Amino acid sequence: MFKDQTVKLGICPIGWTNDDMPELGSWNTFEQCVSEMALAGYEGTEVGNKYPKDRQELKKALELRQMQIASAWFSSFLTTLPFKETEEAFIKHRDFLYEMGAKVIVVSEQGRSIQKEDVPLFEAKPHFTEEEWELLAEGLNLLGELAHEKGMEIVFHHHMGTGVQTKEEIDKLMNITDEDKVSLLFDTGHLYLSGEDPLEVLKLHLPRIKHVHLKDVRGDVAAQVRQQKTAFLDGVKEGMFTVPGNGDIEFGPIFETLANFDYRGWVLVEAEQDPAKANPLEQAIIARNYIRETAKI
Repeated sequence: MFKDQTVKLGICPIGWTNDDMPELGSWNTFEQCVSEMALAGYEGTEVGNKYPKDRQELKKALELRQMQIASAWFSSFLTTLPFKETEEAFIKHRDFLYEMGAKVIVVSEQGRSIQKEDVPLFEAKPHFTEEEWELLAEGLNLLGELAHEKGMEIVFHHHMGTGVQTKEEIDKLMNITDEDKVSLLFDTGHLYLSGEDPLEVLKLHLPRIKHVHLKDVRGDVAAQVRQQKTAFLDGVKEGMFTVPGNGDIEFGPIFETLANFDYRGWVLVEAEQDPAKANPLEQAIIARNYIRETAKI
């Protein structure tokens, strides 16, 4: 389906240890995490909080397992804090990823985000004012310029519980930002959970998509989260997310669309789950087998 050597398959560490809820998987070490990733057949990973901060130590650990760094999450606060504060943190983050060989930088706007708050996920979702949209667009364009200084790209991560969650909001952000400076991360799970059609968004924004997160959703749990007005992190603990092939999303057309467009870059399995309930290695293998069968990767 995909041309040889055009797509790299990775997996995120959030299934082993959740950075927002360290108690989930607190017993899983960095070494166990990346070893099981490699054992399950993945060639890359994004960076988690347990990963060594020393570049040489991290490089050695990954090289021993024939693994690479695809990217890492960066929280921007362009709508709520002076740009200078985000800029300084971004440059440090950018330089670390550059030295690790990454080509893209995942950016998520956390101004007024409710991801970590104990409030209803759907009812309490923030909505940006026009002034906040302008601050976000201007700030992202500047971050894109900073990324270009190292030959890198920023990929914006639309996310549940933030001001850029829905198709309408993604469309608006793509329209008001410079296409040469701001690219898009396509996350199947966040779109599906938000009530959007991931395939529709994918087809609409293909030229801007330069990073992919493959996340599945358990529809029955998601419906319960909405009905009971559950907070985002509680929904994670209850199991609303899972790996591809283990939920309700049909990934075949998504893979076909990416392949027909000749997508080049990383696709990463990312599923926030409680590792005490969903064994990370077992889940990684389930996803790997499903992707091999469905996408021929």
